[in-house]
Order: sequence, then C-alpha cells, then structure tokens
Amino acid sequence: MPSLPIPLLIASALVALLAARLGLHSIDEGHIGVYYRGGALLKDVSGPGYHSMIPFITTVKQIQITLQTDKVENVPCGTSGGVLIYFDRVEVVNILQVDQVHDTVSRFSAEYDKPLIFDKVHHELNQFCSSHTLQEVYIEMFDQIDENLRTTLQQDLLELAPGLKITAVRVTKPRIPMSIQSNYEQMEAEKTKLMIAVQKQRVVEKEAETERKKQIIEAERNAEVEGIANKAKIAEQQTKQTIERIQNNMYLEKEKSKADAEHYTAVKKAEADKARLTPEYLEMIRSQSIASNTKIYFGPDIPNMFVESAPTGTTRDVAAATASTQE
Repeated sequence: MPSLPIPLLIASALVALLAARLGLHSIDEGHIGVYYRGGALLKDVSGPGYHSMIPFITTVKQIQITLQTDKVENVPCGTSGGVLIYFDRVEVVNILQVDQVHDTVSRFSAEYDKPLIFDKVHHELNQFCSSHTLQEVYIEMFDQIDENLRTTLQQDLLELAPGLKITAVRVTKPRIPMSIQSNYEQMEAEKTKLMIAVQKQRVVEKEAETERKKQIIEAERNAEVEGIANKAKIAEQQTKQTIERIQNNMYLEKEKSKADAEHYTAVKKAEADKARLTPEYLEMIRSQSIASNTKIYFGPDIPNMFVESAPTGTTRDVAAATASTQE
C-alpha cells in the first residue's frame, strides 16, 4: 500500500486541529448553551464549561438563567386627553427557569425577551395611558404604574412562557410637553409653599400644645405638692385630735375613778355612821356632853336654854336632861 505524501499528512493534521479548535467552545457561568444546525434548534443544551460541536455547521447561543434587567427606552404613550408623553426608561427585572430554556427558545427564539418583554411593555403602557388622563398618569396614579405593569406582564407570561418570571418593574417619570410641565412645576411650587405653611402652622400648634401640656403638668405638680402638704396637715391635726381624745379619756377615767372612790367612801362612812349611832352610843354621847359642860344657863323657858361649849348636835338632849332634873 503506497504511503501518503508528507505534505498531505501535514495538511490533514492542520485541518483536523483547526476543526477541533473551531468546534471547541465554552459556556459562561449563569448561562445555558442552545445549538442550531442549519437554522434548526437542536434538542441538546449544555451547561457552563467547555464543549465541542461540528464547526461551520453547528452554532451555539448562550441564554442567561440568572437575574437580568431589560431596559426599554423612550416609550411613547398617549393619554386619554390626547397628550403625547414619553417614558425615558422602563426596567424589567426577570429570570428564566433552567428547565424552561429550550421550550422558551423554541417558541420565541434566543431573543425571547423582545416579544415577551420589550413589545409587551410598549403595549401595556399605551393601554394604561389611553385610559387615563395626564393628571392621573403624571401625578395621581404614577406610583401604581410599576406594580400594575409587573402584574399585567406576569399574567400574560403564565400563558405564553411559564418559565419566565418578572420580579420587579421600575418606571421613570414620563417626559411631558414643556408648556404643560411649566404648569406642573408652578403647581408643585405652590403646593410646596402650601406644605411649608401647613408645616409651620403644625409647628406653632405643636409648640402651643407642648406649652399647654407643660402648664398642665406644672399645675398638676403644684396641686399634687399642695395635696401632699394638706394631707400632712390633716394627718397632723388628726394625730393631735387623737392625742387630745386619749388625754380626755384618761382624765375622764381618772375623775370617774376619783368620784367613784369618793362616793364609795361617803357610802361606807354613811353606813358606818348608821351602824354606830345606836341608842346606847347616843346615850353615851349625851352623858359625855353634859359632863363636859362647866356652865349651864337657865332661862324663863327650857327650850331657850343655851349650853356653853357643848356640841351643837347634843344641845337638845342636854336641855331635855336638865328639864328632867329640875322636875
């Protein structure tokens, strides 16, 4: 068998190396590789790392599967009153589930975010603006646009691409015609002045309220101090009254005891005198009284007799005795 010429071998080796080099590719972290051959999407997908493919025939595209922010810029929007406004930027934060990459790409291509996010943002914003006035879009309902747009986009994606999730939407303030904007700026300036005046009024009212509360607290404190002092005085007077009542009770008890003792003494003395004044004792007293008299005066009548130095209580007895002697 004849051998191949050396130049042909070298050329074949170079072609093989070049094909291997062109067919070798890498997939970045956070991405999934999808492959096309002849314009048809292949079923195979690949994760991060090095992979090989047939060069010149097969192509690869990387699909991000981490959080990404799609920025939709300069979105025109017409209000119900016919005013054309522009949203400079609408940011849509989204993420594509790994297991839904192939299905989503097969239905909406590798640039799936254009029909599912960019075009939908234009459509939904115009739907919102056309049913609301400029005042509502620019002022009154502007804070609701973000959440309303996120909810609407997600509801549509549940049917079109279940693997694509909208996590947040941020909408910038729309640009409006300069003539209208100057009116709004003047309105905002007047509103700011009004807010400042209201705030000043609130400060004055708050200061007055604080001063009033301070006076109330001071009055309550003084009343409390006075109440404590009055309670102390009342307690002192009650203590004095208690002491006086105790002293009075002691004095009454003492006087009562003294009166009871005197009464008892008088009663006992009367009982003793009653027991002692017997006829015999009275006779003895009479005899002693007569014996102790040194002078006896006789008058024209016995009842007029006066006995000198005789006890008063025995005069009648002595007079009776004298009359008996004279007889």
